Amino acid sequence: MTLPKIVSSEEWRAAREELLVKEKAATRARDALNAERRGLPMVEIDKEYVFEGGDGKAALLDLFEGRHQLVVYHFMFAPEWDAGCRSCSAFLDQIGHLAHLRARGTEFAAVSRAPYTKILPFKARMGWTVPWYSSYDSDFNYDFRVSVEVDDEPCERPGVSCFLRDRDRVFHTYSTYERGLDGLGSTTTLLDLTALGRQEEWEMPRGRASAVGAPAGSERIRYHDEYEE
Repeated sequence: MTLPKIVSSEEWRAAREELLVKEKAATRARDALNAERRGLPMVEIDKEYVFEGGDGKAALLDLFEGRHQLVVYHFMFAPEWDAGCRSCSAFLDQIGHLAHLRARGTEFAAVSRAPYTKILPFKARMGWTVPWYSSYDSDFNYDFRVSVEVDDEPCERPGVSCFLRDRDRVFHTYSTYERGLDGLGSTTTLLDLTALGRQEEWEMPRGRASAVGAPAGSERIRYHDEYEE
Protein backbone atom coordinates (compact mmCIF):
# COMPACT_ATOMS: atom_id res chain seq x y z
CA MET A 1 0.00 0.00 0.00
CA THR A 2 1.32 3.45 -0.93
CA LEU A 3 0.85 5.94 1.92
CA PRO A 4 0.86 9.76 1.74
CA LYS A 5 4.22 11.52 1.91
CA ILE A 6 5.42 12.41 5.43
CA VAL A 7 6.13 16.15 5.85
CA SER A 8 6.44 18.77 8.57
CA SER A 9 3.41 20.59 10.01
CA GLU A 10 4.41 23.74 8.10
CA GLU A 11 4.59 21.87 4.80
CA TRP A 12 1.24 20.20 5.50
CA ARG A 13 -0.43 23.58 6.23
CA ALA A 14 0.95 25.06 3.01
CA ALA A 15 -0.32 22.12 0.97
CA ARG A 16 -3.68 22.26 2.76
CA GLU A 17 -4.08 25.99 1.99
CA GLU A 18 -3.31 25.32 -1.66
CA LEU A 19 -5.95 22.61 -1.82
CA LEU A 20 -8.46 24.81 0.05
CA VAL A 21 -8.42 27.31 -2.82
CA LYS A 22 -9.50 24.52 -5.19
CA GLU A 23 -12.11 23.23 -2.72
CA LYS A 24 -13.71 26.69 -2.44
CA ALA A 25 -13.75 26.99 -6.23
CA ALA A 26 -15.48 23.60 -6.43
CA THR A 27 -18.07 24.75 -3.85
CA ARG A 28 -18.83 27.89 -5.85
CA ALA A 29 -19.08 25.83 -9.03
CA ARG A 30 -21.45 23.39 -7.29
CA ASP A 31 -23.65 26.29 -6.09
CA ALA A 32 -23.83 27.61 -9.66
CA LEU A 33 -24.70 24.15 -10.99
CA ASN A 34 -27.43 23.72 -8.36
CA ALA A 35 -28.91 27.10 -9.35
CA GLU A 36 -28.89 26.01 -13.00
CA ARG A 37 -30.62 22.77 -12.00
CA ARG A 38 -33.34 24.71 -10.17
CA GLY A 39 -33.80 26.70 -13.38
CA LEU A 40 -34.76 23.61 -15.38
CA PRO A 41 -38.30 23.50 -16.80
CA MET A 42 -40.72 20.83 -15.58
CA VAL A 43 -43.09 18.34 -17.16
CA GLU A 44 -46.62 17.65 -15.92
CA ILE A 45 -47.34 14.00 -15.16
CA ASP A 46 -50.59 13.04 -16.89
CA LYS A 47 -50.30 9.26 -16.64
CA GLU A 48 -51.96 7.62 -13.65
CA TYR A 49 -49.46 5.31 -11.96
CA VAL A 50 -50.61 2.84 -9.32
CA PHE A 51 -48.24 1.87 -6.49
CA GLU A 52 -48.63 -0.44 -3.52
CA GLY A 53 -47.35 0.46 -0.07
CA GLY A 54 -48.04 -0.16 3.58
CA ASP A 55 -51.51 1.39 3.31
CA GLY A 56 -52.46 -0.39 0.10
CA LYS A 57 -52.85 1.14 -3.35
CA ALA A 58 -51.52 4.67 -3.91
CA ALA A 59 -51.24 7.21 -6.72
CA LEU A 60 -48.11 9.28 -7.34
CA LEU A 61 -49.81 12.22 -5.63
CA ASP A 62 -50.26 10.10 -2.49
CA LEU A 63 -46.51 9.55 -2.22
CA PHE A 64 -46.09 13.27 -1.41
CA GLU A 65 -47.94 12.75 1.90
CA GLY A 66 -49.34 16.26 1.45
CA ARG A 67 -45.92 17.91 1.02
CA HIS A 68 -44.77 20.18 -1.82
CA GLN A 69 -41.96 18.00 -3.15
CA LEU A 70 -41.13 14.33 -3.54
CA VAL A 71 -37.73 12.69 -3.98
CA VAL A 72 -38.00 9.13 -5.29
CA TYR A 73 -35.09 6.73 -5.01
CA HIS A 74 -35.37 4.12 -7.76
CA PHE A 75 -34.28 1.07 -5.78
CA MET A 76 -33.12 -1.85 -7.96
CA PHE A 77 -35.33 -4.79 -7.02
CA ALA A 78 -36.71 -6.72 -9.99
CA PRO A 79 -39.84 -8.88 -9.55
CA GLU A 80 -37.89 -12.12 -10.00
CA TRP A 81 -35.21 -11.25 -7.40
CA ASP A 82 -35.35 -12.58 -3.84
CA ALA A 83 -33.61 -9.52 -2.31
CA GLY A 84 -32.88 -5.91 -3.17
CA CYS A 85 -29.68 -4.68 -4.79
CA ARG A 86 -26.69 -4.53 -2.42
CA SER A 87 -25.51 -1.14 -3.72
CA CYS A 88 -29.02 0.31 -3.44
CA SER A 89 -29.20 -1.08 0.09
CA ALA A 90 -25.96 0.68 0.99
CA PHE A 91 -27.41 3.91 -0.41
CA LEU A 92 -30.61 3.60 1.62
CA ASP A 93 -28.55 2.82 4.74
CA GLN A 94 -27.07 6.33 4.61
CA ILE A 95 -30.35 8.24 4.26
CA GLY A 96 -30.71 10.41 7.35
CA HIS A 97 -33.73 11.19 9.49
CA LEU A 98 -36.55 12.25 7.17
CA ALA A 99 -37.79 14.90 9.61
CA HIS A 100 -35.20 17.33 8.22
CA LEU A 101 -36.42 16.87 4.64
CA ARG A 102 -40.04 17.04 5.70
CA ALA A 103 -39.45 20.31 7.53
CA ARG A 104 -38.65 21.72 4.09
CA GLY A 105 -41.85 20.38 2.60
CA THR A 106 -40.11 17.45 0.91
CA GLU A 107 -41.01 13.76 1.15
CA PHE A 108 -38.68 10.86 0.35
CA ALA A 109 -39.72 7.41 -0.86
CA ALA A 110 -38.09 4.37 -2.43
CA VAL A 111 -39.81 2.71 -5.38
CA SER A 112 -39.05 -0.73 -6.83
CA ARG A 113 -40.60 -2.96 -9.47
CA ALA A 114 -40.70 -5.98 -7.14
CA PRO A 115 -44.15 -6.80 -5.68
CA TYR A 116 -44.77 -5.38 -2.22
CA THR A 117 -44.93 -8.90 -0.78
CA LYS A 118 -41.19 -9.15 -1.52
CA ILE A 119 -40.33 -5.59 -0.51
CA LEU A 120 -41.94 -5.80 2.94
CA PRO A 121 -39.86 -8.70 4.40
CA PHE A 122 -36.63 -7.32 2.92
CA LYS A 123 -37.37 -3.87 4.36
CA ALA A 124 -37.96 -5.48 7.78
CA ARG A 125 -34.70 -7.43 7.49
CA MET A 126 -32.79 -4.19 6.77
CA GLY A 127 -34.56 -2.32 9.58
CA TRP A 128 -35.58 0.60 7.37
CA THR A 129 -38.50 2.89 8.14
CA VAL A 130 -38.44 5.01 4.97
CA PRO A 131 -41.59 4.79 2.81
CA TRP A 132 -41.12 2.13 0.11
CA TYR A 133 -43.58 1.39 -2.67
CA SER A 134 -43.95 -1.23 -5.37
CA SER A 135 -44.46 -0.07 -8.95
CA TYR A 136 -45.16 -3.64 -10.06
CA ASP A 137 -47.45 -3.90 -13.06
CA SER A 138 -47.07 -0.18 -13.92
CA ASP A 139 -44.98 1.78 -16.44
CA PHE A 140 -43.34 3.97 -13.79
CA ASN A 141 -39.88 2.36 -13.88
CA TYR A 142 -39.89 2.25 -17.67
CA ASP A 143 -41.08 5.84 -18.11
CA PHE A 144 -38.36 7.11 -15.78
CA ARG A 145 -35.68 5.01 -17.48
CA VAL A 146 -34.61 2.81 -14.58
CA SER A 147 -35.98 -0.41 -16.07
CA VAL A 148 -34.36 -0.61 -19.49
CA GLU A 149 -33.16 -3.10 -22.07
CA VAL A 150 -29.43 -3.63 -22.67
CA ASP A 151 -28.54 -5.90 -25.60
CA ASP A 152 -32.19 -7.00 -25.68
CA GLU A 153 -32.00 -8.08 -22.03
CA PRO A 154 -34.04 -6.45 -19.21
CA CYS A 155 -31.86 -4.41 -16.87
CA GLU A 156 -32.43 -2.40 -13.70
CA ARG A 157 -30.42 0.71 -12.84
CA PRO A 158 -30.46 3.04 -9.84
CA GLY A 159 -31.64 6.62 -10.00
CA VAL A 160 -33.28 9.53 -8.23
CA SER A 161 -36.26 11.49 -9.56
CA CYS A 162 -37.72 14.70 -8.14
CA PHE A 163 -41.31 15.86 -8.35
CA LEU A 164 -43.12 19.08 -7.46
CA ARG A 165 -46.79 19.34 -6.52
CA ASP A 166 -49.12 22.26 -7.22
CA ARG A 167 -52.36 21.30 -5.52
CA ASP A 168 -53.40 18.11 -7.35
CA ARG A 169 -51.04 18.60 -10.28
CA VAL A 170 -47.70 16.74 -10.22
CA PHE A 171 -44.62 17.78 -12.18
CA HIS A 172 -41.36 15.98 -12.90
CA THR A 173 -38.46 18.38 -12.30
CA TYR A 174 -35.27 16.28 -12.34
CA SER A 175 -33.76 12.80 -12.62
CA THR A 176 -30.23 11.45 -12.36
CA TYR A 177 -28.80 7.95 -12.61
CA GLU A 178 -25.85 5.75 -11.66
CA ARG A 179 -22.75 7.98 -11.17
CA GLY A 180 -25.08 10.93 -10.75
CA LEU A 181 -25.91 9.46 -7.32
CA ASP A 182 -22.31 9.79 -6.09
CA GLY A 183 -22.19 11.92 -2.96
CA LEU A 184 -25.96 11.90 -2.40
CA GLY A 185 -27.67 10.79 0.79
CA SER A 186 -27.62 13.76 3.16
CA THR A 187 -30.55 16.14 3.55
CA THR A 188 -28.80 19.00 1.75
CA THR A 189 -27.58 16.91 -1.19
CA LEU A 190 -31.10 15.62 -1.81
CA LEU A 191 -32.60 19.11 -1.51
CA ASP A 192 -30.01 20.38 -4.00
CA LEU A 193 -31.65 18.16 -6.64
CA THR A 194 -35.10 19.66 -6.15
CA ALA A 195 -36.79 22.66 -7.75
CA LEU A 196 -37.09 24.46 -4.39
CA GLY A 197 -33.56 23.61 -3.25
CA ARG A 198 -32.51 24.15 0.35
CA GLN A 199 -34.87 27.16 0.55
CA GLU A 200 -32.07 29.40 1.79
CA GLU A 201 -32.16 33.16 1.16
CA TRP A 202 -28.81 33.13 -0.68
CA GLU A 203 -29.94 30.60 -3.28
CA MET A 204 -30.76 31.54 -6.84
CA PRO A 205 -33.26 32.00 -8.34
CA ARG A 206 -34.76 34.29 -5.72
CA GLY A 207 -38.22 33.81 -4.30
CA ARG A 208 -38.20 30.11 -3.43
CA ALA A 209 -36.81 30.32 0.10
CA SER A 210 -40.24 30.65 1.73
CA ALA A 211 -42.06 28.45 -0.77
CA VAL A 212 -43.20 25.99 1.90
CA GLY A 213 -44.41 28.69 4.28
CA ALA A 214 -41.71 28.24 6.92
CA PRO A 215 -38.62 30.23 7.98
CA ALA A 216 -35.82 29.92 5.44
CA GLY A 217 -32.59 28.04 5.82
CA SER A 218 -30.82 27.11 9.02
CA GLU A 219 -33.33 28.97 11.19
CA ARG A 220 -35.76 26.09 10.75
CA ILE A 221 -33.31 23.33 11.73
CA ARG A 222 -34.37 21.54 14.91
CA TYR A 223 -33.62 18.31 16.70
CA HIS A 224 -35.56 15.75 14.69
CA ASP A 225 -38.04 15.17 17.53
CA GLU A 226 -38.84 18.89 17.83
CA TYR A 227 -40.34 19.49 14.39
CA GLU A 228 -44.03 20.17 14.16
CA GLU A 229 -45.97 18.79 11.19
